[in-house]
Amino acid sequence: MLVSDFDYDLPQELIAQTPLEPRDHSRLLVLDRATKSLADHHFFELPKFLRPGDLLIFNDTKVIPARLAAQKAGSQGAKLEVFLLKELGLNQWECLMRPGKRVRVGTKIEFASGLTAEVLTIDEAGNRIIQFPLDCNFRAWLALHGETPLPPYITAKLHDPERYQTIYAKHEGSVAVPTAGLHFTPELLEKLQHQGVKTGFLTLQVGLGTFRPVKTELLEEHVMHTESFVLSEALIEEIRQIKASGGRVIAVGTTVVRVLESQVDAEGNLKAGSGETAIFIYPGYQFKVVDALITNFHLPKSTLLMLVSALAGCEITLAAYQHAVKTKYRFFSFGDAVFIK
Repeated sequence: MLVSDFDYDLPQELIAQTPLEPRDHSRLLVLDRATKSLADHHFFELPKFLRPGDLLIFNDTKVIPARLAAQKAGSQGAKLEVFLLKELGLNQWECLMRPGKRVRVGTKIEFASGLTAEVLTIDEAGNRIIQFPLDCNFRAWLALHGETPLPPYITAKLHDPERYQTIYAKHEGSVAVPTAGLHFTPELLEKLQHQGVKTGFLTLQVGLGTFRPVKTELLEEHVMHTESFVLSEALIEEIRQIKASGGRVIAVGTTVVRVLESQVDAEGNLKAGSGETAIFIYPGYQFKVVDALITNFHLPKSTLLMLVSALAGCEITLAAYQHAVKTKYRFFSFGDAVFIK
């Protein structure tokens, strides 16, 4: 299968630069797989499409302020941008540095308020592994001096960092928000609860790999990035009960899909646990846990668009995207949503 099969034309002006207020007033495109039909709605209408006994599963990760200003020690002001990617140990981080060409192993890096770090190693991708002082309260320092990282396609300034967090964000570690969850408000969640819709949570720490393009021509040759997750036994039991009673497991976002589908063993049993997932879901994949999906509109030729196509079907997915462009839906992180039922 060719990566070019997942391309589409997107006018630049449809890339949402700022979030809507209230959150649930974004548009919602409902894609019905049974009838292969599309219907235009708003996200606050979501309860009309859910039933008592359905289970919505959310990713409760929290975005860290991962973008840092820095300079090489003793360089008389040679500026660096450090982008934290992943915590590897106590105050030890994998990161991107720009410009990084002359930042070698052993280089000392200076940050705000006198904090320093040392480059320990450089991996094959050119990412630096840096060590901050072990006795530093790094999370407290980061909260004061870090900047919320926005995707490269968002150029407008974000005035409220909390708008790049879901309202239920809990476990710090992501460098990008699981965007499908941005549409939910406390009032909407309360309405769904009164309707008899169940909710559950897992954690997947979203990495920068979610924005990296697929560079191979053949889809099957792409090497998927890894992301860490936690899936509890309590949620597994809730999924079992929902399935047994005929309810649907509805993933809020592709990150939830990746965790659930990666934790099915050879016998078809869903297993609790934590670790890394590099699952790559594309057309031809047989879903074992997820029955429906709430997601945003994704970049052309992205692995996320391929995952959506695997669930909904390639033809109707591309038709949905063409419809969204024609009717001027807002795209990507701060954009509108799709419910694939």
